[in-house]
Amino acid sequence: MRLFAALATLLLVAGFASGASAHAALVSVEPASGSMLKAAPKAVELRFNEAVTPGAIRLIDGAGRARNDARVSASGETISVVMPVDLPEGTAVVSYRVISQDGHPVTGSVIFSIGMPTATKPAAAEDSGLNALIWLARVGLYVGLFIGVGGVFFARWVAWSMTGMAVPRMALAIGIPSAVASVGALGLDLLGLPLAALATAAPWKVALATSAGPALLVALLAMLLALMALRSAWYARALAIMALVGVGLSLAMTGHAATAPPEALTRPAIFLHGLGVTIWIGALAPLVVLVSKPTIATLAIVNRFSRIAALAVGVLALTGLALAIVQLEKPEALVGTRYGLILSVKLVLVTGLLALAALNRFRLTPALARNETGTPALKHSIVLEGTIALAILAVVAGWRFTPPPRTIVPETPLAIHIHSDKAMFQVLVSPGKAGANDVVLQLMTGEGTPLAAKEATLTLSLPERGIEPMERRASLGPDGYWHVRKVELPFAGRWHVRIDALVTDFEQITLEDELDVTPS
Repeated sequence: MRLFAALATLLLVAGFASGASAHAALVSVEPASGSMLKAAPKAVELRFNEAVTPGAIRLIDGAGRARNDARVSASGETISVVMPVDLPEGTAVVSYRVISQDGHPVTGSVIFSIGMPTATKPAAAEDSGLNALIWLARVGLYVGLFIGVGGVFFARWVAWSMTGMAVPRMALAIGIPSAVASVGALGLDLLGLPLAALATAAPWKVALATSAGPALLVALLAMLLALMALRSAWYARALAIMALVGVGLSLAMTGHAATAPPEALTRPAIFLHGLGVTIWIGALAPLVVLVSKPTIATLAIVNRFSRIAALAVGVLALTGLALAIVQLEKPEALVGTRYGLILSVKLVLVTGLLALAALNRFRLTPALARNETGTPALKHSIVLEGTIALAILAVVAGWRFTPPPRTIVPETPLAIHIHSDKAMFQVLVSPGKAGANDVVLQLMTGEGTPLAAKEATLTLSLPERGIEPMERRASLGPDGYWHVRKVELPFAGRWHVRIDALVTDFEQITLEDELDVTPS
């Protein structure tokens, strides 16, 4: 307990000392995606909610040609892509792949048209099996850390015996190359390169430059220390505890959970969570071997582990709850997002794991102490625990491919402000994309006071697509604004907006402007 408290204090200080970082999200683009422009823009500005590093930025011009003469620069949260001077008319696509501060790639595309739109589309991503490699490497890494390092820690600090080390040895043999593969796969993902590029230096260099690169090196070091701790030497126990600490540190250095603000809470929480998982899961394989041939020493080991496991489960429950609250923010995200669905599956599996742990602790272990015929049942229960634990590792590896709900930036409605001497109209279009939209009109006088109108009408047209004016009557809501719901805008582009406000039977104020609607 003193060791855990000291380590938690160190992580707490580190959390306060580091700045807040998270999974990046695009918050604005200039010119707006879907814009119809008369002339080519000098540059495309991408602004994110945190500082990012360019990974791969690609430009396809209106003629469908991939261009390599666009100049890319980064300044904090902004990526600037300077356009070539000879950009032809048509629809151009800027595809971006940037690196967020948690070491994960953020991808997307921006589309704008110069003159008449063309059929240019973003380049299709190659189905190279990279995601499968990333997932397999992540699962292998977890196996090496939790089962390999955890098994060695159990042997040196709980069992004081090297019995049952075959599975931890195998786990380390899987985990060490998986850590190396994770570095290379991360670099490929960040740069958008095929698997063949693993033979070049570029993916390795960019991966090691992110926060995830050093974290993977710490994980690799932890497994190597555990491998050395398998040897019968006077320093073996010290190496085992160093390996255990390395597991927690590697997890706390990077990732969605560790970099979530407030880091003073999340980094120590993920550190302790990792230690709890390692202590619990790592003991299962050696325990199966030990209870297969029970002795008086076996009973002492099982009882000792039961007490330690109870503490580990408590730490897991508290830290897991804290991290889930931070990541989800709202309960509905548990079923309304991919991240939440993965967490839901994990919680179901963890519930089964806890039920088996309780069965072992309060029924099967006492039966073993009374020399009853409970040995096969306890062995089978531990094997089932191990199977469920592997399933949990496979499930949570899927978090690598989906950002947590806390990082999802809400869509901002399109807003235009139309001003004349007589009136000011504020128009909000949500979500501002092709498809069904809700429109809110705020009508004011030229001095900014509410305009008392008898009727309000919204008219929309898209001449370049041959869409004639569509007229919709607005209704006055209890909030004092005029609402037009479910307005169907079938295409992206620069829509013409006209608002007619009937002030009296003899006076009508009409204001007009343009609205850039983005693709859905």
